[in-house]
Amino acid sequence: VQLQASGGGLVQAGGSLRLSCAASGFRFSIYNMGWYRQAPGKQRELVATITGGGSTKYADSVKGRFTISRDNAKNTIYLLMNSLKPEDTAVYYCKGSGGSTYWGQGTQVTVSS
Repeated sequence: VQLQASGGGLVQAGGSLRLSCAASGFRFSIYNMGWYRQAPGKQRELVATITGGGSTKYADSVKGRFTISRDNAKNTIYLLMNSLKPEDTAVYYCKGSGGSTYWGQGTQVTVSS
């Protein structure tokens, strides 16, 4: 099983990034998938989730700015992040939840003011 997150980087406030998480080794299409983040000195928190059927949920702090999506043909989820703020700076992790729980390795997002 592997979850490979990518797409992080350094961006100025107001900018955009798109994260990707490529999955392998499990039945991706039936798993609920999600993005979480952890800032220095803080607990890991939920950012957004998407079910196998495509239903989505977002943390209040990112509603209207972030969009989670999935491509079951490519076993990949995405997180489009617009209007980024310095407080969005964190390591972003993807997670798969179903019969088992799987975490990716994380990708750093840094938003400068």
